[in-house]
Amino acid sequence: MTLKSNSPGLSFLSILLVALALSIGWGVRGNWGHEYGAMIPGALAAMAAVLVCGREDWYRRISFFAFFGALGWSFGGSISYMHVIAYTHSGHALSVIYGFACLFLIGFVWAAIGGAGTAIPAFLGRERLTELLVPISTVFAAWVGQDLFFNVYLAGMRRQMEQNVITREQFSDQVSWINWNDTDWIAVVVAAAALLVLAVVRRRICWGTSLALHMCAGWWLGFTVLTIGLGLRMTPPRGDNWSGVLGMTVAMFLFLYRHRELGVTWAALVTGLFGGLGFSGATLIKLILVHPGFQERVFGGHTTSNWHSILEQTFGFISGIGVALVMGYLATRAPRQDEQPPVRRWAEPLLVFFVMLVITYINIVKNIDAAWLNNGTLQPMMWGHSTHTWFNLAYIALALTVAWPLVAYYRGREITVLPGSSVGKGQLFFIIFLWWIIMGNLARTVPFSEQRLITEGVIHINACLCTLLALLLPCRDRMAGQEESINYMALLQKTAMAAVVGTALVIVGEFGLVRAIWGDTFAGEAGLHIRFGPNATLDKP
Repeated sequence: MTLKSNSPGLSFLSILLVALALSIGWGVRGNWGHEYGAMIPGALAAMAAVLVCGREDWYRRISFFAFFGALGWSFGGSISYMHVIAYTHSGHALSVIYGFACLFLIGFVWAAIGGAGTAIPAFLGRERLTELLVPISTVFAAWVGQDLFFNVYLAGMRRQMEQNVITREQFSDQVSWINWNDTDWIAVVVAAAALLVLAVVRRRICWGTSLALHMCAGWWLGFTVLTIGLGLRMTPPRGDNWSGVLGMTVAMFLFLYRHRELGVTWAALVTGLFGGLGFSGATLIKLILVHPGFQERVFGGHTTSNWHSILEQTFGFISGIGVALVMGYLATRAPRQDEQPPVRRWAEPLLVFFVMLVITYINIVKNIDAAWLNNGTLQPMMWGHSTHTWFNLAYIALALTVAWPLVAYYRGREITVLPGSSVGKGQLFFIIFLWWIIMGNLARTVPFSEQRLITEGVIHINACLCTLLALLLPCRDRMAGQEESINYMALLQKTAMAAVVGTALVIVGEFGLVRAIWGDTFAGEAGLHIRFGPNATLDKP
């Protein structure tokens, strides 16, 4: 029996690989959190999809897929959703259906931008694809400057508070403007300013700069209209990044549609729908599993306290199915991409370096304060230097170890350890990144308790399965000569109409099932949060 297939489309095992890759990423993302953590599932799922789709041109672009997949999935990491999940547990009917509707919305916008990022390398020519890196790098540089400025600013304010120059209340008042509605408004302003400076310096606005500016404008439009203007707050008193990201998503769809990037638009829509289904559906599954009657019949009364991690891994799995189906469909329909002329040859090594070193560093470095110093694994100071300093020095040495041969290889030097084929390089890239993340996540959980078997244990087994499938499934250019022409406009219209009906049915169906199972009873396994009525908990942290 062979795991390979010569027929178009994806096999069950191929879909399983992509779904597990996104599930693993979401499982470890819960430990690191926010935008940086959300990069991990985006990169893993994009690489897994490329490996099983059998496109030689996609194999050559796997670093682009990994980078843009990571970038696309990162945006949703700013959205607060724990209260929304709690609404579905509350037993209050209006709060329950509101919670499922909001979860679908959050999952949709999160996965839609992620799906767009994953699909972009399949449609853009090399000139426009690599040119995207210029505005992206500009924004990243501006954000690094922003972080440095606010680190110095806040450190100075804290020193004044420690020296009794200002009180704690004065400190809070003077820095409150930074966290306006607990949103990323400063980062959006900094990004837009950096892009405008870039446009002035270059004396033109390229496609990528225009897309990024549209998304910045969409963020502000969504936030100012929905939250500031209409006073809509999804999870008070938590942050309102949801409205900004929603506006950003709408702006992205309009930009892609206007520029006739209909294939990317369709990919974003479908992955968004699976993201909505995944986020709300995973919560429904959790509510079924935690019911005492179900636990008694299935688990004999024994249960786990790691239900939230199970929910996150389930969300990742369902969303990963969407990514797999979209990329499998596009594998026989997206145009062939030629890397000639090889403009911006620095792009591939830069992106490999970013995924392998930057994404891993910005997540694993959080282990120091969140785990290692708290549990005594490491001491705050060693030989007169902080643990952070030693960690950074170690990572710099590691970065040089990776970067030096990588640059030498792309300059024409033979590195015998690297496979000769594009698919072989892609497999090596995926497997090293996967286990780098797995080991970094495992190191965070030491000392290890039996409860971690539900999370890290499952993630470990899934990573082993992903490694096997990544090694056994890919083949050389399985899709050669099978590309079909497709009317994306008609496909987009049909999908959009089905999406409206499907979304309504999903939300109502999830609400009905939960009400049938739990009624007015608080389900537990989450804080008691009620959104509406006299018992609303709007000020509860």
